[in-house]
Amino acid sequence: MRPARTRGGIAVVGAVLSLALAGCGGGGFADSGSAGGETGSIRMLVNITPNLTQDFWDKLVAPFEKANPGVDVVVEAPSGKSVSDTLQQELAAGNSPDVVETLMADKSLEPQLVDLTGEDWVKDTPLVQQASLGGKIYNVGVGEQAQSLVFYNKAAFTKAGITTPPSTLDEMTQDLGKLKAAGYLPLQTSGEFATGLQLLQLTDPALAAANPKFYADVNAGKTTVGKAMLPYLQLYQSWLDQGYVDKNALGLKYADAETAFLQGKAGMFVMGSWFTASEAKAKKDFQVGVFAAPVSAGQPSPGAQGATMAAPYLILKSTQHRDLATKLVRWLVTDRTAVAAQLKQDGNFRTGTQREFTPLEQDVQKILDAAPAKVAQGEGYGDATLPRGFNAAWNTEVQGLYIGHSPQTVADAVDHWVSAHAK
Repeated sequence: MRPARTRGGIAVVGAVLSLALAGCGGGGFADSGSAGGETGSIRMLVNITPNLTQDFWDKLVAPFEKANPGVDVVVEAPSGKSVSDTLQQELAAGNSPDVVETLMADKSLEPQLVDLTGEDWVKDTPLVQQASLGGKIYNVGVGEQAQSLVFYNKAAFTKAGITTPPSTLDEMTQDLGKLKAAGYLPLQTSGEFATGLQLLQLTDPALAAANPKFYADVNAGKTTVGKAMLPYLQLYQSWLDQGYVDKNALGLKYADAETAFLQGKAGMFVMGSWFTASEAKAKKDFQVGVFAAPVSAGQPSPGAQGATMAAPYLILKSTQHRDLATKLVRWLVTDRTAVAAQLKQDGNFRTGTQREFTPLEQDVQKILDAAPAKVAQGEGYGDATLPRGFNAAWNTEVQGLYIGHSPQTVADAVDHWVSAHAK
């Protein structure tokens, strides 16, 4: 992860504090920001990944700067562990950015965000209504990310005698055994954020069928995350026990897991649609296929597809250039060239947007088209949410399986965290 550009002399300071206390930083909960003029510097805090590099972001906004003389878009990479962590630091220091990419609005962040509900241009942006909060629009995005996908090595499947991708988790377990017998690591994973994310992605369709009102039921106390996820934690533990997942995977970085799979060392890799961008760039001697994450036995197949807003943007109320920040965000999510560039770079999709698809992206589009529904994933978005920080907490607890924690222990710890952070 490269440091942020230092154009304009921006510096990030301050200790990590919760968003609820961010107002103490001076200006974080300001009622409104200045409309500002048509020129000036706009600070945009973005996510940096193997696909979304600093160089990509800088080149993305260059046409906007050229079309708006006197405007300087300062792209900032996270200085903390994540965009969320960095934003908390900046809010606490009274040094918040104007625009934030990657975060979804929630109740704790809502008082600090510009309400975009009245803007005509937002209505046709992807998943905008699903991500609304209390009927108000704070997030606008570029496209959709399919989350519940399993990428697979076609050559490995052939060698293992697997002729048809699995449609149930039981069938997937059987196929993992066949891949191991054929000499492959059955399922590629890694440490960092990927461990827990993959389990959420994999189980979205089954969870949606078993608990159609999952988020509402958790928030109403009718069920708990641990209770709902326990069967899948137990399944994952069995995969660890049987060597279908590398027990030493926590020491592997996500980028290295991508590389390992694309080198043909593993049979399957659970990941979101952004992986198609990495696949398109990789030199390999086998074809990559993809199938929708399986459902549980007896459930309709295919199941609902876990989906999230791709490249979601927020505008902070504290901005001194509200009109200019809004103009930038509008351009990012409506300009055809800017949208196409972002979709292509991170393997995302948007109905009605024309761009060149790789064969793998075409297969993902077919999965999205065939999905009977789109469901929130992990922490969720809009009114279907778990407490902010859930994804990171879940990831930590799932990684506990690798060091001897039982599925029940993990489920209990997750429920304790959710209970402690519920509002």
